[in-house]
Amino acid sequence: MKIGTLPRSAMIILEKLVCEGPLTPSGLHEKSNIPLRTISHALKELRKHDLCKRQDNLADMRQPLYYADRQKIEQLKIDLNRWRTERRVYFRIL
Repeated sequence: MKIGTLPRSAMIILEKLVCEGPLTPSGLHEKSNIPLRTISHALKELRKHDLCKRQDNLADMRQPLYYADRQKIEQLKIDLNRWRTERRVYFRIL
């Protein structure tokens, strides 16, 4: 998989999940000001590429939690750095 095929919104969402831990779609909306519809699409793309996973939220079953798959991200770290350089997007994956 090439990181460059992911939309920019998906990369921003991935960054939020890595830095701030498991979040609900509405939590991602609050922290990133990205519309919920765009967040849903970004999460779908991230899950398709196994970069994030879904977890049941025991506090509110209507809002699942999403978290970054750090092992998969480590495998793609070189591609991610290349993508950030090409697109001039500057953030870091911990």
